[in-house]
Amino acid sequence: MCGLRRVGLIVNPVAGMGGAVGLKGTDGPRLLGRAIALGAVPVALERGKAFLRSFGTLAGTIEFVTCPGAMGEEAFREVGIPCRVISTGSRSGRTTAEDTKAAAKAMSGDVSILAFCGGDGTARDVLDAVGQGVPVIGVPSGVKMHSGVFAMNPSAAACVTVKFLWDELPLREAEVADVDEGAFRAGRVSSKLYGYLMVPYEPALVQGMKSPAPLTNEALEERGAIARWIVEGMRDGVLYVLGPGSTVKGVSDELGIERALLGVDLVLDRSLLKKDANERDILEEMRERRGSVCIVVSPIGRQGFVFGRGNQQISGRVLREAGRDSVLIVATEDKLKEIDALRVDTGDAGADAMFKGWAAKVLVDYNRFRVVRFDH
Repeated sequence: MCGLRRVGLIVNPVAGMGGAVGLKGTDGPRLLGRAIALGAVPVALERGKAFLRSFGTLAGTIEFVTCPGAMGEEAFREVGIPCRVISTGSRSGRTTAEDTKAAAKAMSGDVSILAFCGGDGTARDVLDAVGQGVPVIGVPSGVKMHSGVFAMNPSAAACVTVKFLWDELPLREAEVADVDEGAFRAGRVSSKLYGYLMVPYEPALVQGMKSPAPLTNEALEERGAIARWIVEGMRDGVLYVLGPGSTVKGVSDELGIERALLGVDLVLDRSLLKKDANERDILEEMRERRGSVCIVVSPIGRQGFVFGRGNQQISGRVLREAGRDSVLIVATEDKLKEIDALRVDTGDAGADAMFKGWAAKVLVDYNRFRVVRFDH
């Protein structure tokens, strides 16, 4: 790549705000208002700042282009990196999909690569605006990130950007997922391929599209055996935090508890204590029981994320207070075959550091474990 190295950055200010409060998204003004009322705080701004800081001294060799106010300008101002602000886009935190599309269109002919902070909805907006006309990289900042256009974390997004600008990476078509938002909030995963964006190819730094676990008879038997082992070993007085996903849902089924597939439920003494809990609920119940807790979670198919994707209710604060030893990871053998490493990306540096490089015991059947290491 010759000539000026120019990077565009779009921040979707409302992306990810519904995660910790258990709303599974903030699509539309009604849900955004509800998230704010529940105490949600902005996520994408911090992710954008982490992305920019990761360039280090190389930031001085790049020209950055961004949007006014909350859509990017604030992030540059707070980290002290110069940028050029285009005239399109809203300055407020109450932006819409049309603001993202307008910004992407305005930048598409002016940048070498376009980075965006958001989730799957933001990825679809960018695709609608630019198609495959400009390379992009997603800085993961949403609740749902099923698409294969996102870097593993903000630092990885900066690394991919630098490698591409210095001609070290080719481009490939990466999948953008079309997630049925209403079904997702109702606890059903319904997604299909929406289209493709052009993304620098670096499989160690960019996630693949979420893959559902195969529903073989063997996998179903393993789910049942996993659930039986957990339920038989449940201890009185211990708070069980049951994360999203079909494997963990098997625990609820074994207990005879009705739950949503994508929520986080709290169980005490084999009874449902709180359905669809948010971060505040989890912290309050943990403190009530002086930290006696077991967090049961399953990695996302193909991507390997255990925390930071779709289960932001189990936040960095929760993990720091609970401790790494409170985490029980479950997965079928078929799911693990598609995962090269386990991953964490909560946005909380202290919490993430607890898991980096950890050789975790993953429950794969009745009292049978496999050791899988977390990515460094």
